[in-house]
Amino acid sequence: MEFGRTGHRSSRVIFGAAALGGMSQERADSTLALISGAGVNHIDTAASYGDSELRLAPWLADHRDEVFLATKTGLCDGPSARAQLEKSLERLGVEHVDLIQLHNLVEDEDFDVAHGAGGSVEALNAARNEGLVRHIGVTGHGTRIPGVHSRSLERFDFDSVLIPYNFTMLDNPAYRADVETLLATCAERQVAVQTIKSIARRRWPNLEDRRYSWYEPLEDEDAIGRAVQYVLGNSQVFLNTTSDARKLAAIFAAAQGQVSAPSDEAMRSDAESHAITPLFDGADLERI
Repeated sequence: MEFGRTGHRSSRVIFGAAALGGMSQERADSTLALISGAGVNHIDTAASYGDSELRLAPWLADHRDEVFLATKTGLCDGPSARAQLEKSLERLGVEHVDLIQLHNLVEDEDFDVAHGAGGSVEALNAARNEGLVRHIGVTGHGTRIPGVHSRSLERFDFDSVLIPYNFTMLDNPAYRADVETLLATCAERQVAVQTIKSIARRRWPNLEDRRYSWYEPLEDEDAIGRAVQYVLGNSQVFLNTTSDARKLAAIFAAAQGQVSAPSDEAMRSDAESHAITPLFDGADLERI
C-alpha cells in the first residue's frame, strides 16, 4: 500500500524495531530474516530504542535498498535533533533514512520548542533539503495524541503520523472522535497513518513481570489474530509490530490473506475474556 505521498509501497505490517533493542546480534539477525521472509519492507526504529540501530546496521549493509527505513529523535531543539539524526545515521551505517520522526511530541512545552524558531522541525527540514532524510513524520502516545497531531499538521506538512490504535482505545468515544478527525485530515492530504499497540492487553499488574515490552501483550493467538485484523480492517492505516519479538510470527500469520475486520461484539468479547484494558488514561504513562 502507498505510504502516504512518499511514493513507497509499504507492507501493511511495519516492523517495529524496538524489538531489537536488547537482543544479541545473532538473535537480531534471525529476527530480521523472519521479517524479510514475511514480506515486510518497512522498518521503524528510534535513537532511544537501546541498541536497535546498531543491530540493524549489519543487515542494512546488504539489504538497505530493500526497505523503507525510518528512525526517530525525541529531542525538540534544532541543534540537538540534528546531532541525534547524524548519530543515528552513523549507528545505522547509512547515508540517509527514508523517514525521520519527532518522537512522542505530546506535551505543550515540547510542541512549542519543536515547532518554534530553531526547533527540531526546522532542523529536520533543513536535513531533508540536504538529502540526509527524505520525509518527516511525527509520533505520539496517549489519549491526547490524535488532537496534538492535528495541531502539528496545522503547523507543518508532515508526511506521516503514528498513533495508538486498538479496540479498547477506540471504544472511548472522545478518543475515537479525535482519531476520526485526524484520519480525515490525513486522507485529504495523503499523510501516512501508522498505528501501535494493536495486541496490547493491559499494563503489567506487577512491574517485576515486565520483560520484552513495557505493556503486557495478548497471549492467545486467536485473540491476537482478531486484534491484528481489527487494525488492518481499516484500509487507511499501517500496523507497527510490538516490541515483544515472540509475537511476530502470530502477527504475520494474522496479516496473511484476506483481511476481515471482526465485529465490535467479537472484540468486546475478547476484551472481557482476556481482561483487556486501555493502556492510557489521559494522565499516567502518557509520555511512554
